[in-house]
Amino acid sequence: MDIISQLQEQVNAMALLALNTFGTLQRDAPPVRLSPNYPEPATNPSEETLDIAEQPKTMSAALVQAAKKFDALVAALPLSGEEAQLKRIAELQAENEAVGLELQKQLESAEQELKQVQELFNQAADNCLNLKKPD
Repeated sequence: MDIISQLQEQVNAMALLALNTFGTLQRDAPPVRLSPNYPEPATNPSEETLDIAEQPKTMSAALVQAAKKFDALVAALPLSGEEAQLKRIAELQAENEAVGLELQKQLESAEQELKQVQELFNQAADNCLNLKKPD
């Protein structure tokens, strides 16, 4: 897999981690009193409270690890100046042009061959009709 595809995959993985982290935090957050006018929200301390306290640490560690992997992939990108990039673009365009001409020649050759096959088919069909005895 090329480096750009790996970067795209890593960005998707980071987005998924962030989405899951925010969703889990939102889902598992304890109730908070919004105003002194409202009654104190009911809380039921349980074993899940300990797990809830550890989830943000675990999820943030996973997100940081994914970001570090992304940074490593970015660092692996080849560095080149604008002139080198323009030269490479020109080379690729020339190669594309050559391949395009070759494909055009092959297309024309195939079209000629198709016309020949159609003519031969028509001749064979005409010969079959001419050999058939009238009723």
